[in-house]
Amino acid sequence: MPPKPKFTREEVIEAALDIVSKSGIDALTARNLAERLGCSARPIFTLFKNMDEVTSEVKDAAMDRYESYVAKSVKYTPIFKKFGMQMVLFANEEPKLFQFLFMKENTGVKNFEDLFGKLGDTARLCIDVIKKDYGLGDGDARELFRQLWIYTYGISSLCATGMCDFSEEQLIEMLGIEFLAMITLIKSGKTHTPTPIPKPTEEA
Repeated sequence: MPPKPKFTREEVIEAALDIVSKSGIDALTARNLAERLGCSARPIFTLFKNMDEVTSEVKDAAMDRYESYVAKSVKYTPIFKKFGMQMVLFANEEPKLFQFLFMKENTGVKNFEDLFGKLGDTARLCIDVIKKDYGLGDGDARELFRQLWIYTYGISSLCATGMCDFSEEQLIEMLGIEFLAMITLIKSGKTHTPTPIPKPTEEA
């Protein structure tokens, strides 16, 4: 009979998430994780096939933590502004997790629709509220959310890398201006989803 694991899967993932939160994904190694748990690597691989499986579950746990931040926006009006504020707050308070979730090369995402499917329930709720509060159809509501998310992502990335630090008042003003500009443009019917620019090919 194999030995009983010293830790649960949840305890291992919690320790791994703590490593990533403090030091980034590159610090998540079997050696560092074992040291954090106070054991050898053997108990880890009793519970997980390999470190890729650990990393995958840490990513899910990091997304859960992100979702716990942005989910607070559902209690506020307008929801879109609080969503953006919470996203920036997450980038400020959990910069390594923000980088891990949103600033790594991702070959599996080809367009915003692919990304949208990974943003959690709160993102879908935001679109439903936008449709209800501003009288937009599904396509226009998604376009408004897309534009606002991309804008907020840029601000969050600046914060997560320590390049900028915006006050709450600045963020409220910036997000408000972007929202008014985009909803005015969308209601004018002059928006369209941009066609991706193909990469140049080398001449033979």
